[in-house]
Amino acid sequence: MLNTLSQYLLKDLTIKNHTLHNRMVLAPMAGLGHIALRQLISEFGGFGLLFTGMCSAKAVPHENPNTSLVFKWRQEELKHLVCQLFGSDAESMSRAAERIEKEGFFGVDLNFGCSVAAICKKGCGAALLKNPDLCSKIVKSVSKSVSIPVFVKFRIGWENNPQFAVDMARRFEDAGADALTFHPRVAPDRRNRPPQWEIIKLVQQAVSIPVFGNGNLFQAEDGARMIEQTSCQGLSVGRMAVARPWLFAQWTNGFSPGEDIFFTTARRLTQILLDYYDDPFAVKLFKKFSPYFCANFKFGHHMLKKLVRAQTMDDIRNNLDSIFESTPETLLRPNLNLFL
Repeated sequence: MLNTLSQYLLKDLTIKNHTLHNRMVLAPMAGLGHIALRQLISEFGGFGLLFTGMCSAKAVPHENPNTSLVFKWRQEELKHLVCQLFGSDAESMSRAAERIEKEGFFGVDLNFGCSVAAICKKGCGAALLKNPDLCSKIVKSVSKSVSIPVFVKFRIGWENNPQFAVDMARRFEDAGADALTFHPRVAPDRRNRPPQWEIIKLVQQAVSIPVFGNGNLFQAEDGARMIEQTSCQGLSVGRMAVARPWLFAQWTNGFSPGEDIFFTTARRLTQILLDYYDDPFAVKLFKKFSPYFCANFKFGHHMLKKLVRAQTMDDIRNNLDSIFESTPETLLRPNLNLFL
């Protein structure tokens, strides 16, 4: 099965005037797709595209990558990096997209899917789905402003209405979107119900542009099942890529993780974080990573308590050394109680 999945994922896929040689991508996420995690994933390889964390459209035109905590990248990743934007109006989104194109990114991603209250209160993210005309206006404006591929990530909507998701997919394509990432949950549903994969198929059938399926991709069998059931053109992996940054290499390149993979990966992330951020912010980002990492283990909640008590990166490293003095029992599928 893994061979069949990897064969599909390694088929070429055209997005606008670009050809991807790998259909498995990092999902656009908030607070997790930072430069350090992307570098960690890159060291394993096996992906088609990476997406940044959410960048404010209003801030991007004048952001300094040398000092910004979010709008930051490695030069060598630009050829496969998509910058994720959140905003609430066409003008600011277009100006930000122009800056993104000028910097040399592969593409720009418009976030119409984030349901976090702080984002929605600003009229951004999934809140935009309450105004389909504004969604269309933003996509149309951005697609006219840049020549790089324009991605849109979105959800079913604010009610469990599959037809709305289908209609929005058509609107996005008509407005100039080049690819869609579809997360088949309603906006108020944070993850207390399983994603409705069957709606991915309806969205895929409604448009001619590539659709990346997203939601509960934990094991290779899930990826194969999503492709079989939905006919989506690619897989967009979010939380599980944080929990297991080697997942792309495992599913597409046959990478076989050793017994020490969890320890060495967590330790490596502590090093990379300090390459880009001061100790307090590096610790903050590691703590955001920790619930996903700890979800891999049978008694992960005990590990998490130990890691989040840390005040410095040295504390985190010492705690990791202590945790892995013995070999913690791992789970095949993550403990979803620890997945935020």
